[in-house]
Amino acid sequence: IKVAFRESGASHVLALSGLHLGIIYVIIRKSLGIIGNSPAAKMMKSVTTMALCGFYTLATGAGPSIVRALLFIIIGETAMLTHRKNSLRSMILTAMFIQLIIEPSAIKDVGFQLSYAAVAGIAWIYPHLRSFWPGNPSDDKGMVKGLRWIWNSAAMSVACQITTGPIAWIYFRAFPTYFLITNMIAIPITGLVIPSCLLAMILECFGICPDFLINAIDSIISVLVQSLDIIASL
Repeated sequence: IKVAFRESGASHVLALSGLHLGIIYVIIRKSLGIIGNSPAAKMMKSVTTMALCGFYTLATGAGPSIVRALLFIIIGETAMLTHRKNSLRSMILTAMFIQLIIEPSAIKDVGFQLSYAAVAGIAWIYPHLRSFWPGNPSDDKGMVKGLRWIWNSAAMSVACQITTGPIAWIYFRAFPTYFLITNMIAIPITGLVIPSCLLAMILECFGICPDFLINAIDSIISVLVQSLDIIASL
């Protein structure tokens, strides 16, 4: 499985990374939406979100990529609470500065380098590639809206590969030829698997997890692994 994920260009899906914490962050924020939007509620949502994400970071070993994602969350939540303007580029530089102050040796870690390289591609290259698709997104309807989503997803994959590809080649002497197809399949499935697994874990704690949910998750993961096996063999 590791070989299939690596050779197809989906190692970031198998390894614990900022991608997973990002998905969990979205789930937590949406779940806390029932609290409301009063100043006290916003403060409670932010503190709870940062605490839960911090717990996840520590529980998973606080790898460089996870720490980077946690710093993004803390910076973003703090900016929102203090009514400050924020941007992905400023978050990248601030998080890197803080992380290197705490652990200077992290700069030699390949996970650190790949993580920041990926988000740098999203911040500086992706907006230019995305703009190649003409028109205003708010005016899209039907098939055009779907095609724009496909284009945006492909543009993000290309942007990340431009910045992470050279680093991966230096360390591993490998470049995933079909990374575009891989990400178009793996990212949406991952976004479905993680929330489903969290739901299954919560239900299992109460002893009410239905078998069909477990079987559905197993089937989805099997589809992902088999798809990556095929791509890796091309």
